[in-house]
Amino acid sequence: MRPGDGEVLHFSEDPAITEFAPHVAATARVPGAYVWAVDAERAPAYWFPRQCPRVLTWPTAGSTESDVARIIGPSGAPRLHAVEYVWLERMRSVRLYAYRLPAASFRPFPEPEPARLHGEPEPTAHVAEVPVRPLGPPERVGDLFTLHEEAGIELRVLPRLWPLWDAIVASTLGFSGIRLRNAQPDQRAGGSSGLRNVRS
Repeated sequence: MRPGDGEVLHFSEDPAITEFAPHVAATARVPGAYVWAVDAERAPAYWFPRQCPRVLTWPTAGSTESDVARIIGPSGAPRLHAVEYVWLERMRSVRLYAYRLPAASFRPFPEPEPARLHGEPEPTAHVAEVPVRPLGPPERVGDLFTLHEEAGIELRVLPRLWPLWDAIVASTLGFSGIRLRNAQPDQRAGGSSGLRNVRS
């Protein structure tokens, strides 16, 4: 499920939205009221239940072979997504919808990915500052596991996300963490304190 030419996507569990009005998101780390959407490259980050905590990572031009081998492993996948076991049933049962929105109403939003905080900001989303009506009715996203499989994305299931998160943050890989405030607590002594460098 990705946008076509001239489109961006908004994912939601609500199938009855007729217009998106700019608002300040409850999890926003930036000021301003926006309608949020994503492009084709970033759409897979939202193939999850809305509140599902997930860790996403991928090789970049600056990633070392050893970090790719150590964290992503031998699968050869272009991306690794990780979730917790407690969210598997919700991933199976969620009714997720994609709204196709006109890309002309949006502009790239240069919020830097955590791994690029010391480089040039790259757009992680697209935003509109005016109300936006969908191009058509919402579409059922379908089986989230099948989407990952068809895209060649490795989906890893873990008891807790924090050990992987800490390894990724310390690596040369690109990464993003979404809804990590909902993750199972870290039970390691001296483990991750939580929400540093997290995109909620």
